[in-house]
Amino acid sequence: MSDTTPVPRGLRVAAAYGWRILILSAVAYLVISLLARLELVFIALFVGLIFTAIVGPMVRFLNNYIPHFLAVTLGMLTLLGVIVGIIGFITNSVAGEWGTLAQEFSQGIGQIERWLEGPPFNVHGEDFTVWYDTARVWVLDHRGDFVKGALGSAGTVLEGFAGFALAIFSAVCFIGGGDGIWKWTIGLFPRQTKPRVDGAGHVAWVSFAGYVRGIIIVAASNAVFVCVLLLILGVPLAVPLSLLVFFGTFIPLIGAPIAMIVAVVVALAGKGPVTALIVLAGIVLLGQLEGHVLQPLVMSRAVNIHPLAVAVAVASGSILAGLAGAVIAVPVVSVIYGVSKFWIQTSPRDTPLGSDPTGTGAAQSATDLPPLTA
Repeated sequence: MSDTTPVPRGLRVAAAYGWRILILSAVAYLVISLLARLELVFIALFVGLIFTAIVGPMVRFLNNYIPHFLAVTLGMLTLLGVIVGIIGFITNSVAGEWGTLAQEFSQGIGQIERWLEGPPFNVHGEDFTVWYDTARVWVLDHRGDFVKGALGSAGTVLEGFAGFALAIFSAVCFIGGGDGIWKWTIGLFPRQTKPRVDGAGHVAWVSFAGYVRGIIIVAASNAVFVCVLLLILGVPLAVPLSLLVFFGTFIPLIGAPIAMIVAVVVALAGKGPVTALIVLAGIVLLGQLEGHVLQPLVMSRAVNIHPLAVAVAVASGSILAGLAGAVIAVPVVSVIYGVSKFWIQTSPRDTPLGSDPTGTGAAQSATDLPPLTA
């Protein structure tokens, strides 16, 4: 006698969702695996999009006065000039001070150790020795990995130049012919889905470009604030420390705080505890200013995701792709969030070509405003 008991509806619904989630997870795994194998190409294209977001407004402005080709050429030459200038400044003015920075930081750590040895902490010197020995043993156990990483890095210098060249070339293509690239892309989709794909592409680009421009403004503001503060207080190595803060800001949540802690330790070693406390207070003030003024004013429209999602994205990106993954995690998540929200809240009838689903006043037709120049 066969069992005709029906399967509960909840179980059937869960099973239906379950196999779809498994398929999507398998697709995501394959995509991540492919991107891992093509890491250099992916990073180069990502950097090319960053260059496009930076140079795009300048090119649009120049288009009002000179031909498009000359505007693109001038914009890219300006970008290259800025990059070469920054590299030259770091090489000539800062590189020689990194040794001094390391020495000052080591002295600051030593002073903190001496304080911890006294009351009320009473941490014994043997404890520091144990910590140092543990760290030394760990380094010795993993020295093979370090050697392999160093050799691998030395062997990828040429690949780095090739990736930079690809980033520049892709940026030129995006800025110069973004409309054609985008029209060709949406042409691959069925006619009834083209409007939504077109609108989703614009939402993605608005999110990405807004994040790139916003994080550069925030990073520059942090670096200028820290540099001025350190110069007023007479803390040594103000320029290298401000550069650490600038580049650290591109790693959300953890980059800038770590760089600022280094600044406090150097201030402690160079100018004493009072100056270090003033620097710490200034850094706390900067954090409040960034969190309550800069971030909402500059990036609220570009990155509207919860801080927990940012933390999870940074941690996941670090695990999957190291430092590069930590840097690109937040813009990728913000783009995915924006596109998903747009796709769920709209339908093909809601987003005819030429409409403005983003609410930014930008035309949504690929022939009017290509996403890569938005």
